Amino acid sequence: MKAMIFLRKMAKAVLPFYLFTLLPMMTSCQDILETESNLQIFDPELDQKTDSMFYTLGILKGVQQAIDQYVLFNEMRGELTTINQYSSTDLRELANFSATTTNKYDSAYVFYRIINNCNYFIAHRDTSLLTGSKKVAMPEYVQAYSIRAWAYLQLAKMYGEVPFFTEPITNISEANAVREKKDIRGICEALAPQLRVYADSSALAAVPNYNGGNLVDVGYFNNNTRKQVNARKMMFPVGLVLGDLYLEAGQYEDAAKSYFKYLKDNKLLAKDYSSDVPNTDEFRLSRPTDWHEYNTSSRWRSFFEGDNPTDVITYVPMAVNKLNGQTSDLPRLFGYDLYTTEASSSFSSNMYLLEREIDPSPTYKALSDAQLYYYQPESAGAEVKTVDMIGDCRRNELLKFISKDDSTFYEMRKYERGNVFIYRASTVYLRLAEALNRMGYPDAAFAILKDGFNEDLETDSTYLTAESHAMLRSTIPFYSTENKAIFAKSAGIHSYGTGVTAGVRSPYQYTSMAYQKYLDLQEQFGKELFPDILVEVSLPVLDEEGEQVYDDEGNPVTKIVPVLTWSKEALMNVVEDLICDEYALELAFEGHRFGDLCRLARHKNEAGIYGSNFGGQWLAKKLEKKSAVVDLTNPANWYLPMGK
Repeated sequence: MKAMIFLRKMAKAVLPFYLFTLLPMMTSCQDILETESNLQIFDPELDQKTDSMFYTLGILKGVQQAIDQYVLFNEMRGELTTINQYSSTDLRELANFSATTTNKYDSAYVFYRIINNCNYFIAHRDTSLLTGSKKVAMPEYVQAYSIRAWAYLQLAKMYGEVPFFTEPITNISEANAVREKKDIRGICEALAPQLRVYADSSALAAVPNYNGGNLVDVGYFNNNTRKQVNARKMMFPVGLVLGDLYLEAGQYEDAAKSYFKYLKDNKLLAKDYSSDVPNTDEFRLSRPTDWHEYNTSSRWRSFFEGDNPTDVITYVPMAVNKLNGQTSDLPRLFGYDLYTTEASSSFSSNMYLLEREIDPSPTYKALSDAQLYYYQPESAGAEVKTVDMIGDCRRNELLKFISKDDSTFYEMRKYERGNVFIYRASTVYLRLAEALNRMGYPDAAFAILKDGFNEDLETDSTYLTAESHAMLRSTIPFYSTENKAIFAKSAGIHSYGTGVTAGVRSPYQYTSMAYQKYLDLQEQFGKELFPDILVEVSLPVLDEEGEQVYDDEGNPVTKIVPVLTWSKEALMNVVEDLICDEYALELAFEGHRFGDLCRLARHKNEAGIYGSNFGGQWLAKKLEKKSAVVDLTNPANWYLPMGK
């Protein structure tokens, strides 16, 4: 019955369509995705070349209208945020898993509106229109398939099994029809085959590129600051949406291949970005005497600063004010008054809101603080050293410490320009790491955190197995003759916040980090589930020439050393938890967290190495405070009730 209510609403409201003006023709007073007319267009023919652009922008406006719910569902139900005294009832209900269908952020309709618009476009678009020999409607046509799949994936993450249809609903009788329901696997089975056809073709996989990739002026914020948009970054690459479908459905090799193809086709590296070491009195007074100050400027913050942020593949840019279109409540909720009309000389300082409704959680701050920082001493060739007083520097770039009205708090900076990020290069690499790990290559997955698939790792790796080397030359061919030059200067994602992680001289090593995470899990779940994997082994003592050493009586000298007795399955589980931590450190507050946790929990259940519901137990441990309110070992409790 609830499904019928919003389907009927959609039949009345979603179609007919609104058309939207061309991005290159926008003026500073226009909405990013609005037309000059308020007229509804009934049953448009979709037979003109420019219609594709109008409709794609209309579909993207639907994404704007859903994007706050997308972020808040995932962040409020995860462990990286917390509520405070200013938090609304709706946010509190999301955070403590008590949301009902009356909750402001429980709306299946906003996603089905996107889906129905895509269905209409797919059903009616004339794709035969040509400019010369080029089918000019195809880029937008592929976008409709891609955005529809993304929207269905979000619905399944929020609601579990959801009504599924691929024909447009244009009247009440169609809305009243009984609809089959599909979960994530069913959605993947239904939508992935066509997406794969488009993703496999480099020409069809290319997103629309309005205005030649140049930035477009879309207006001025109320403080007279101009906003621009990169229209190409508003699009949803079909290869990445396909990879997400496969990853969620547990088709790991297909997911890895999809992510890799996108990275290769777009020559997208995990570059050598870094965060500033905090320039605090505490650190200056106590830093190591051999500290080498090589971090002179932050590059990591450029991932979310400005109107054309580096590393960003897809974002949802919101309007500069409500008169110009759809705005987001996210900046305000995280402590930044982006849309204020105040125009005083102290404008910037007054933009920080004591009455913010979402704070970074103690769990997030503890995870950041627990990271070691790796630095290269001033002396050339010296071993990389660690310092534990810094933590992960991404936290310092992300959270601005504010003192205001005799109070202190953190403002979270990712939404200061009113942009919401869907895909970054970091997102793709970390999901690729997750897929490689579940394929049975935990060492290759860890390489994405530590080194990147660069030229040094190929020749000097001490931890990549022969099996992984072979895979990286064939199945996921970073090191094929054709591709290795593209990725030769890649870096490890963990280095973005923790300094020098690459190479044999860094203490950040595969076995030691995996073993430390194993000890953490052992402490959480007990030795009954995670028994000690260290055994003592007698090994010969060798001299500098590699020859056996003997004592005075001619007996071979041996030494007792601890050796890890990993099974591959146990190692994969541990590396998956390292990837989970990196998701938090790199992508915090971007709208992925609860979906990431649930996906990892499902895959742990399916692996079955520690029992059929280890994933549920793991998720409940991750969200321990929330688990006191609701039984998160039961997957049925992971979802919202399907609301309006």
